[in-house]
Amino acid sequence: MENGETYRLLYAALKEHDSDVVAIDDDLLHDRNDARKPKNETDYPRVFVRDTSVWVSDEQGKEEKMVSDGSGTSPFDKDRIYISPDEQYAVVWQYIPEQEHLMYLVESSPVDQLQPKMKAIQYLKPGDRVRIYRPRLFNLTERKEVSTDDTLFQNPWDLVDIGWNRSGSEYRFRFNERGHQCLRVIGVGVDGHVRALVEESSSTFIDYSSKLYSHLTEDEDEMIWASERDGWNHLYLYDLVKGCLKSQITKGKWLVKSVERVDEKSRQIWFKCYGIVEGQDPYYAQLARINFDGSGLTVLTDGDGTHSWKWSPDNRYLIDSWSRVDCPPRTVLRTGDTGTKIMVLEESQLDRLIDKNWNAVERFSTTGRDEATMIYGIIIRPASFDTGKKYPILEELYAGPHSYYTPKGFSGLSGLRRWADLGYIVVRLDGMGTNWRSKAFHDVCYKNLQDAGLPDRIKWIKEAAATRPWMDIDRIGVHGRSAGGQSVGAALIHHGDFYKTGAADCGCHDNRKDKIWWNE
Repeated sequence: MENGETYRLLYAALKEHDSDVVAIDDDLLHDRNDARKPKNETDYPRVFVRDTSVWVSDEQGKEEKMVSDGSGTSPFDKDRIYISPDEQYAVVWQYIPEQEHLMYLVESSPVDQLQPKMKAIQYLKPGDRVRIYRPRLFNLTERKEVSTDDTLFQNPWDLVDIGWNRSGSEYRFRFNERGHQCLRVIGVGVDGHVRALVEESSSTFIDYSSKLYSHLTEDEDEMIWASERDGWNHLYLYDLVKGCLKSQITKGKWLVKSVERVDEKSRQIWFKCYGIVEGQDPYYAQLARINFDGSGLTVLTDGDGTHSWKWSPDNRYLIDSWSRVDCPPRTVLRTGDTGTKIMVLEESQLDRLIDKNWNAVERFSTTGRDEATMIYGIIIRPASFDTGKKYPILEELYAGPHSYYTPKGFSGLSGLRRWADLGYIVVRLDGMGTNWRSKAFHDVCYKNLQDAGLPDRIKWIKEAAATRPWMDIDRIGVHGRSAGGQSVGAALIHHGDFYKTGAADCGCHDNRKDKIWWNE
């Protein structure tokens, strides 16, 4: 990185020929697979794409065409060539290009000219044709293609390379069906047999953008896999040799948020989870450990709040810090294997804030529209709050189904407090359809973005106001931006009897016009 340039890395290989991949974003629940050393251009046999054909050359420089049925509308990808470890087989990906859907932008102050400049960028939208890949298998000894059946990976949203197993007997990749109702890990044997090693399905949608996780063990015979098949996001162990489920690792009415690390020698997993401590806000993060076989579940953090932690370099210790919106951080040192508290490192105090008439954020929860599911939110009062007055209510609304949005840890909340100090009671909560609760909670958003959890929000605000006479239920406004702006529009159109006014900033009110991945 030079000249002050800034980069955001999700993954990095520590060394050029190292097999370890490190997730730089440690809160990303996603794949962790071994990095492969790329074949050198001088290694033989060398497989390459020339024009519309796939070629192979040997050490003597003899070139031979293996297939020539590519075309301009269905080329082979020269960057997706995967040779087996024993160099007897290769997989080359062929594809049908995505359609062109250009969006035009005006650069107001380009560095190379005085006048504005128009730019065109590729910007696929819902329903557009995406790039469709098709892996093809070749026998490098016989210099010919091995026929394979693509029934298990038709109509893909995307395919992701996993790589050859160590013996070179099977090539593996992940298939995500368009519509996101089917997800498979697929194995292609060198004899051309195609099988599903892992299969996931849903009648609504698979949350691939937030919850997709797989960990391939070093011997490549097992895979740890995340799934919501039992109604909660949990970890499962698969036998890739037999292509079957071995066991469910985690289970219960709580969920795995992300995997911290996997120790294959001890066959243990450390992971971040939500809702594992009964009686606490289900969005509070905790750290836990479990064995591959599902035994030995241990919650390593302790304290009624949301936790964050940092590991010592040898993973023997961790610094555990927890807080709530109404409780400042408390930090302790713990052992990394059992979570035993060694010592208190820091306990923050609120005395100086209280002396300045600081108002703590209030937590409030009640049941949602079904009279059973708890909905959690916060209430913020003005700095000059007077219990004898009635204040208009302002909801800051964002209900995008990819996450949740109510603050859980202690912070200044300057944006929300700025509105409160203008004379509003500010509320923020997460209704049904947002992420990181049960699968049923999340499924409310399916083909139903206009819902935005609004029935839950209205009930929550009414019940909060019923015991707080200073909340003026007859004066309620709502504001939000982007998908939040869309939800503001829905609030005023469908619930105008409750929300009296609203402000939508850059609302994406027609999902057909927005980016493809979020809206599909």
